[in-house]
This record gives sequence, C-alpha cells and structure tokens, in this order.
Amino acid sequence: MNFDALKKILAEASAEHGITEYEIYYTQSASTSVRALGDEIAAFQSSNGGGLCYRCAVDGKMGYASTQFMDEGEMRELVERALENAKNTEKPDLVGIFEGSKEYAHIEPFEYTPLDAKELKEIALKIQKETLACDYVGKATRCAASTSGSTIRLVNSHGVDLSISAGGNYVMSMPVVTKDGESDNNGERDEYTPELDTAALAKKAVDGALDKIGAGSVPSGKYDLVISSEMMGTLLAKYSSAFSSKSAQLGYSLLAGKEGQKIAADIVTITDDPMREGMKFKINFDAEGVATKRKCVVEAGVLKTLLYNRETAKKAGVETTGNASKGGYTAPIDISPFAFCIEAGDKTLDELFGMVGNGIYITSLGGLHAGANPTTGDFSLQSEGFLIEDGKKGKPVKTFTISGNFYELLKSIEALENEVDLGVPGGFTTFGSPAALVRGVSVAGKD
Repeated sequence: MNFDALKKILAEASAEHGITEYEIYYTQSASTSVRALGDEIAAFQSSNGGGLCYRCAVDGKMGYASTQFMDEGEMRELVERALENAKNTEKPDLVGIFEGSKEYAHIEPFEYTPLDAKELKEIALKIQKETLACDYVGKATRCAASTSGSTIRLVNSHGVDLSISAGGNYVMSMPVVTKDGESDNNGERDEYTPELDTAALAKKAVDGALDKIGAGSVPSGKYDLVISSEMMGTLLAKYSSAFSSKSAQLGYSLLAGKEGQKIAADIVTITDDPMREGMKFKINFDAEGVATKRKCVVEAGVLKTLLYNRETAKKAGVETTGNASKGGYTAPIDISPFAFCIEAGDKTLDELFGMVGNGIYITSLGGLHAGANPTTGDFSLQSEGFLIEDGKKGKPVKTFTISGNFYELLKSIEALENEVDLGVPGGFTTFGSPAALVRGVSVAGKD
C-alpha cells in the first residue's frame, strides 16, 4: 500500500476517534553491499525496510505507536494504540503537534540511481583487482561496493507535508600490505560514479598502508599536536551530544548554563548548517517539521546557543533551533545536528607542521566507544600518526595514547587549517573540521 493511501486511512481513523492533532513519520530505506576477497565475491548483503510512526496529542499528553506493516487494519490499530498510550502516559506534553513553518528552504529534487547487484559485484572485483596489482599487497586485502538510499516523509493534521531523500553508491579499498617483514592495513572510501578513478583510489589506499610500515614509538611526555581534519571531525562527532540542550537539561553536559560564555579559543567557530555549500544531502526540515536553518553554535570561542527541539526550547524559554531528530521511525523526538563543523582557519597543513616544529601529527584515533566520555569531556585514546620533525611530516609512529579533555582541547587550539573536510557523503548528519594545532597534550608512549 502506498504512502498516500496509508495517510488517508490514518486521517479517517483519527477523525473517528476524535483526534485532531496527529503526525505521521514514515521512512523507507534500501541497501545492498558486496565484498570481494581474493578474486571472488566473499559476502553479499541486501536489505529493504522502513516503517511508520504515528503520534497524537490528546488531553495534554502525547501517544506514540509504530509499525512495519502497511495495511489498512494495521493503520487503524496503530491509531488505537497511540491513543491508549497517550491516555496511559504520565508525562505531560508541552508543545503539541507543530503547525508548520512559514517557509522552507528550496532543495533541488534528489536524483539517485542505485547500482544493481551485478554492477556492484563487477565494481568490487574491479577495484579488488586494481588493489591487488599494487606492490606489497597481500591476499587478505578486501574491497567493497555498496548502494544505499532512504526517504523520510512527515505529514501532520495541520497540513504539513514534507519529504526528503538521500542515497548513493560507494566503493572501498582495504589493502593489507607486507614490506620488510612487517604488515599493516588501511582503508579508503569514496562515492562511486562512472568517472571515478578506482585505480587511483586503490593506490591511495595502498600508499596509506605503506606509509605506516616501519612505525616506531614515542617516549611519554607532553607534545604539540596537529590533529588531522578527519580525526578532529571524529572528536567533534563524539562530543556533539554536549551541545544538545536535552543533555544540558538532564545534567549530562558541562555546557549547561554556558550560553554567552567563552568555551573555546578565539579562532574556534562551530556552525550547524543543513544547507551548507558543498553538502550533497541537504535537509530543510527537522523531525518535528520545523524549518531548518544555519546557526552559529560557537562564534569566536563564545557559546552562542545550544541545539534545541521544541520541547527543550519551551523549557528554556527560547526558540527551537530546528534540531529535532529521530534515531529511527520507532524512536521518540531527540536532538542532533545536521552539518556540524568547526570552521576553517587560515593555515595550510604544511604551515601547521612548521608552527609545531617538532611534535606529532595524529591521523588515527581508536577506542572512542570506551575512551571518550561526552559528559565529562575526558578522553584517553589509542593513536597513530607521524612525527613532525623540523616542521615536516616525518616517520610513522603508533602504539601510543593521547589523553586530555575535549573542553580544554577547544580552548587550546592555536591554529586551524584553511580547509574543512566534510568526509564522504552518507546521510543527513555530517561532521566536519579542519586540521588543528594543539599545544602540550599528554602522550603515553614507551617509557
């Protein structure tokens, strides 16, 4: 049954039960991936799913119900379940169903042609062959090709009717290299188009693995670091929940009560811009149907605003920033950014190396699931990278740990690269950053 038919049934069932405020949140997704090992396909996965969440405001309370089954009987039962849940919940609803924004930014219709299984297999085997053809590459090398797409529809009783889609085709080369009796690995991913030079991607992946061969260790101590743009984006993603007003109101963020105060170095500006130039996937509404907009979260080191949905904004006595989110169609309303980025500085990467003189260039951070605490900001992370020697990128180093605090790290940034790395497109949430120079970070290496 198509969405328009489902929408009609839900409207009729809502009217029958006297429900005047309701919302329908519908998602549909599909993905296929293949992985090559040796000269054959080693794995194939395909999924097609989604579902629908119906929520209604009744007598000052909100009821939720969701389903994967798209037929008339289920839609009518869905309304009854949501109504019953609204009656039984003890939590009052503060905001009701959103009436709609005055206007929404225009987004060009998304065009996406997914590759079929045969094409994915051919591409995976092609890049696998190109990777294996490079020097020093071993048989444990794997390559992959995938396609994925998703659609979100949001409709409510106030006439809001919004939709957005995203998707793409991707390839990845994951070589394992052996040289001088030592082995290492690397991975490089990119969006696939017929124009993509897959051989160049394979070589980049192999070169990245070979760069790690011969990695030494560093003595424990305090070091000046250049943290790569990719790893700064990774840290920003890990600690992004600290900028959520929900986390702040629940006592899970040290940024609570800090709006208008200095929290970072003067050169640090952090924005959230769902329409950011260069973003492939733009989104003009949040999970409550509020029009999204660019906002300066941190400007010249000052925390200008946390990220709000309608409920947390109501509690704080401010306007929502349009950052309501749902972790899936079954999830309740939460908060997340869309394109959360530390803005660029004015230095090239080589200039950052020159400013450091002697230090470490961090290119890999591991153990973020256990070694980084978004509430306290503390981190202790396994790291890899390269020495910075006499202002130049030097020998590879690994098996050391960097420790510190994310909030202090923001205050300690001395210089930023002049480019923001947005990574490979993959959905509606992106984290970006330039490389950053930070002084005096604790490093635990060899004693």
